[in-house]
Amino acid sequence: MAGFAELGLSSWLVEQCRQLDLKQPTPVQQGCIPAILEGRDCLGCAKTGSGKTAAFVLPILQKLSEDPYGIFCLVLTPTRELAYQIAEQFRVLGKPLGLKDCIIVGGMDMVTQALELSRKPHVVIATPGRLADHLRSSNTFSIKKIRFLVMDEADRLLEQGCTDFTVDLETILGAVPARRQTLLFSATLTDTLRELQGLATNQPFFWEAQAPVRTVEQLDQRYVLVPEKVKDAYLVHLIQTFQDEHEDWSIVVFTNTCKACQVLCMMLRKFSFPAVALHSMMKQKERFAALAKFKSSIYRILIATDVASRGLDIPTVQVVINHNTPGLPKIYIHRVGRTARAGRQGQAITLVTQYDIHLVHAIEEQIKKQLAELAVEEAQVLRILTQKLEAARFDEKREINKRKQLVLEGKDPDLEARRKAELAKMKQRNRRFKDEKQRTLQRKKAGGAGHGGPRPKTHGEPSPAQGPA
Repeated sequence: MAGFAELGLSSWLVEQCRQLDLKQPTPVQQGCIPAILEGRDCLGCAKTGSGKTAAFVLPILQKLSEDPYGIFCLVLTPTRELAYQIAEQFRVLGKPLGLKDCIIVGGMDMVTQALELSRKPHVVIATPGRLADHLRSSNTFSIKKIRFLVMDEADRLLEQGCTDFTVDLETILGAVPARRQTLLFSATLTDTLRELQGLATNQPFFWEAQAPVRTVEQLDQRYVLVPEKVKDAYLVHLIQTFQDEHEDWSIVVFTNTCKACQVLCMMLRKFSFPAVALHSMMKQKERFAALAKFKSSIYRILIATDVASRGLDIPTVQVVINHNTPGLPKIYIHRVGRTARAGRQGQAITLVTQYDIHLVHAIEEQIKKQLAELAVEEAQVLRILTQKLEAARFDEKREINKRKQLVLEGKDPDLEARRKAELAKMKQRNRRFKDEKQRTLQRKKAGGAGHGGPRPKTHGEPSPAQGPA
């Protein structure tokens, strides 16, 4: 296998790879780096965790070292978390160059971002929506001279769906020069990506991993057939089993909506599992904090929507559980790609209901591999389900007994509930008023201590009546 030097990379980049323990280039790097260095456009398709990011970062850094100027490269990506991860790769590999990068994503202050863009960083990593907002509202920067346009997870950027980037991409493509190198990378090749090969017009080079299956060999893929209404009990049992057997394992649970993500996180915490949620309805600071806690193993369980399914490199993940069977095979491929990365072992389990059989067949056809059934101890699941029902029944009985007591006392339960709510509001308002009054008094006292008033007499100082000593 050829080393990094044989791919045409400069000696300083080869040395940087050696220091970062990148011993040998992966197949996607071997296939794409020479073509990019020749100045050709590139479309690369390879499995998740196969080193696609370094396949475009390394040649871009080499070209930048030859002619460093202004905004040299623009990288577009569908999610904020992936933008930060790509930026980290640029920083680590480009450290000897003194690389200046800029991350432009939603949820952050636009004025601060505009100032960073006006300083002409070498590399801009952005989500399409926020970058398009800057292009429409500001003229303090220009991307008319960029040398490279990179679209990571290109199929997601170019497809139309619930998050449609079409209008924003039109704005961005209208602002970049016609003479540029265009690099499109993804783990899944879609018809959309094939159709838009027109974006790459400069002697386009196409590279696709030749493999019998679409997922890595080290990934153990299984399914559990579960009734729809008791799916959560099976999830709790699976997590309990993995934590009992492997206390230090990290688990990612994927679900399809923000609401389901939050509810599952609350449920698992009720069962005393260290879980944290990650979804698009969270503030950006909360998303960063959740991901940081999971990566640092403060929390071992991450409940996430598909915002975490693409590109995120979390080496510690041993298990991925699909709480819902993905409606599209490519979503499944991206989800399970969060484990078994860079040659490590991993396990992926999908909870399949009676309504999802056809979806499993579609996934198996796409990945060219059959999922094996995972044996589950039904007695354990039943015990969890019984505990859950008993807790729910206890709360329900307590509420019914309260209502009965009120009726026996000749009171209207609904009216009493409204009165109680109003009383709670009044107490809250009174508490806020008292707190504000207390703060005002404290401020006045602090002000009085700083101005006016008699100066305290020090030891040995004569009083005015005594006169000078």
